[in-house]
Amino acid sequence: MIWYVLLAVAAVGIITSTAFLLLAIVGAVQFRLNARKERKAFEKIYASLPPVSVLKPVHGNEARLKENLESFFNQRYPKYEILFAADEADDAALPVIREICARYPHIPTRILVTGAPPWPNAQNYCFHRMAEVAAHDILVTSDSDVEVDADYLRDVSAPLLDPGVGAVTCIFRGKSAGGVWAALDAMGQSVEFSAGVLIANLLEGTKFGLGPTIAVRKDSLARIGGFAAIRQYLSNDFALGNAIHMAGYKIVLSGRVVDHVSQPRTFRQMWERQLRWAMGTRYSRPKGHPGTVLTFAVPYGILALITAPFLGHPLLGVGLFAAAWLNRMVESLVIGWWAVGDRRALPTAPIYPVRDLLGFIVWCASYLSKRSLWRDNKYVLLKGGKLVARRADGAIINPE
Repeated sequence: MIWYVLLAVAAVGIITSTAFLLLAIVGAVQFRLNARKERKAFEKIYASLPPVSVLKPVHGNEARLKENLESFFNQRYPKYEILFAADEADDAALPVIREICARYPHIPTRILVTGAPPWPNAQNYCFHRMAEVAAHDILVTSDSDVEVDADYLRDVSAPLLDPGVGAVTCIFRGKSAGGVWAALDAMGQSVEFSAGVLIANLLEGTKFGLGPTIAVRKDSLARIGGFAAIRQYLSNDFALGNAIHMAGYKIVLSGRVVDHVSQPRTFRQMWERQLRWAMGTRYSRPKGHPGTVLTFAVPYGILALITAPFLGHPLLGVGLFAAAWLNRMVESLVIGWWAVGDRRALPTAPIYPVRDLLGFIVWCASYLSKRSLWRDNKYVLLKGGKLVARRADGAIINPE
């Protein structure tokens, strides 16, 4: 009896993951069409866009930091400034920033040293401090591990000319800085994560922000209480976009795709990063996260491969496993390669199903712990995605 039940579970999982794939394909088509319409609609106003303040928190001299930051100095944009923020004056990223700033004297820049953050989410405190001194009405927040092309600022700023739009965010593709674990991490960003975003945008619109880019106006930010309103959340990007949506504004998913660099990592570092993201989703979307288990394919293919022979149908097991493997290959090609433009998604499509299995294991692990690690900080997650942070110096920062 148990073998029939297990095989039925495998069959259901393969069906639901196939439905997920079909929705992702429709979402990808919609995304590409909307991106084309968006660029055509804004083409005439690009030269007259208002000035922008780019807010960029940094922490250490990461791989490709110079290339990432320099891409923001090479924008085809009328007028903008770039603000940087670090916790400490001796942060290893600051010499790199100063060297780049010296080569682009025509771009106004400012470096802030914020000190030990009094908020649980250290990065969010940096955004708060930079927003306080930003000269312009449009704020573009972006992580230090993001690389963009020259038309990035114009594409994320233009939708904010509509007063009904409160924020703009960008989907992203993973870009490995080297090593097998960074490559696995990047695969997940380009395919698994992007597929989920495209489906959400298809079914209900975008009601959240994505950390690599969130562009806002000061009025929409002020309406939710500024960055201080989300100071206690792990997934501050999700919380920021969701709060702006709840305030009555539209959130636009830009047609611009950015590169999100995956640093060279050990397996443990990669695992902690993946787990932190999954736990953030679990606590930010407690009702939706359980259903994620139905979006994976390979675990159900493996289950069918194991159980079908016990029922005298080994070929059925092989067929279901092959269907699951093919499912994830197609997802890699359509979402990773075609929708978000990750060139590596084409040659790595045959092994992407391995990443799908890893994603399932991370999903399971997200229910086994309330603790997370990010940079030098240890976090305990509370209901609703709030944090209690323990800094490297032993200081404990509570949510309120």
